[in-house]
Amino acid sequence: MMNVLFLCTGNSCRSILAEATFNALAPAGMRAMSAGSQPAGYVHPRSLALLEREGIPSAGYTSKSWNELPATPDVVITVCASAAGETCPVYLAPVPRAHWGVDDPAKATGTESEIDAAFDAAYRILRHRIEAFLALPADLAERDPAEFKAELARIGTLLP
Repeated sequence: MMNVLFLCTGNSCRSILAEATFNALAPAGMRAMSAGSQPAGYVHPRSLALLEREGIPSAGYTSKSWNELPATPDVVITVCASAAGETCPVYLAPVPRAHWGVDDPAKATGTESEIDAAFDAAYRILRHRIEAFLALPADLAERDPAEFKAELARIGTLLP
């Protein structure tokens, strides 16, 4: 079983979108978790509504601390947008890590449709990157850890 941790600060939007999307798309033997360094304590309603619109189950997702993980992660992917001045938490376990920065849709302003568009953009970026991750050879992490880490970094630059 490969456990992938999607990590951000609040664990209410991006990391939840990534966790649910990964779990909906991943083959048997792979699973995602999400957590935050300072959990918001709730999942943003727009994230849940977006998942439902996309046909991805949204039940059971909660905002939680990395101290509450159900399993030890094998890979950690941060999804906060450090380029926007947002500090990403650092998970200290000795596992492959990558940064897939995405702007926080919870901070979007404007009309309802503009805010929905920010959530949709974050989801589309994350889904595109998750699909690229899942297309990697299943044994790459074990066979060539350096190439696996390089691929994770490359995937973090992809845009749909």
